[in-house]
Amino acid sequence: MRKLLNTLYVTNPDVYLTKDGESIVATRDGMPLLRVPAINIESIVCFNRMGVTPHLMQLCTQHNIGLCFLSQSGRFMARVSGPVSGNVLLRRQQYHLADSTEKTLSLSKLFIAAKIHNSRKALERLKRDHPERATLVTQPSEQLNQIKAHSLRAQNLDQLRGYEGQAANVYFAAFQHMILVDHHAFRFTTRSRRPPRDPVNSLLSFTYTLLAHEMQSALETVGLDPYVGFLHTERPGRTSLAFDLMEEMRSYLCDRLVLTLINRQQIRPNDFAENGEQNIILKDQARRTLIDVWQNRKKEEITHPYLKERIPIGLLPYVQAMLLARHFRGDLDNYPVFIIQ
Repeated sequence: MRKLLNTLYVTNPDVYLTKDGESIVATRDGMPLLRVPAINIESIVCFNRMGVTPHLMQLCTQHNIGLCFLSQSGRFMARVSGPVSGNVLLRRQQYHLADSTEKTLSLSKLFIAAKIHNSRKALERLKRDHPERATLVTQPSEQLNQIKAHSLRAQNLDQLRGYEGQAANVYFAAFQHMILVDHHAFRFTTRSRRPPRDPVNSLLSFTYTLLAHEMQSALETVGLDPYVGFLHTERPGRTSLAFDLMEEMRSYLCDRLVLTLINRQQIRPNDFAENGEQNIILKDQARRTLIDVWQNRKKEEITHPYLKERIPIGLLPYVQAMLLARHFRGDLDNYPVFIIQ
């Protein structure tokens, strides 16, 4: 089990990261702002335009610290990695299974069925917490349940992706009903990714990027290759397996957080800015608020549905990566997806 350490988020565009001994130092205009021992950091996510020194990059690779660079809107730009480590036999087994049409379809059906299940649970949660809105999401919830059943019987990946698209359309069409305040400012009609064209899409895209970074780190930690997946096709630079495992966690880790930020008015309509044509991004202070909430949520504990143990929410990516690796090794007959009870 990997100990849950800290992620350092650099949100100020004028901050520059350097190395001093075995410590990470954040400076602005040549003045030190923060110093933290490398041993206390698990990963660094940079939104800054100033960058980092090559010596700090080396320190990160030596301590297995993930170093990821994102744009101001949260879009992935680059990741610095050290020498590839991990069990070569495990990775060879991963590649072998990824070449199997039968295994690829089997795992992909689990990923999508879990995603649909957890999306439906989000709608059911609204019915429980806000009974006056139950009629708004009853039909979408039933539709998602039916699509999940169909997805488990899919004959090929194209058919499965069709069911995934149907489920996404149903879920996001009902997403607006889970927003309880500022309906005009936070009006959500459809999912738009590149670019995010409204505040809700901006929040969703930003949190999905954070999750993708942590999922990739988790896979590398257990010795799996994050670039070789099953559901998502392989492309140069695309962490396909990280995107595969993200599917079951999007609703629970990201969508729920976005709704919490909006409904508790921790994020407000004036926290967004236009960045080019129809591209909406979070302002700096709002980005820091989101990251604070994200980090605090990771400290909360849940009972893992398969392990039946209490774990911090922040360990979910690592636990699921570990379970997938155990399945590849043959220790588990199948991969136990994360599903909300």
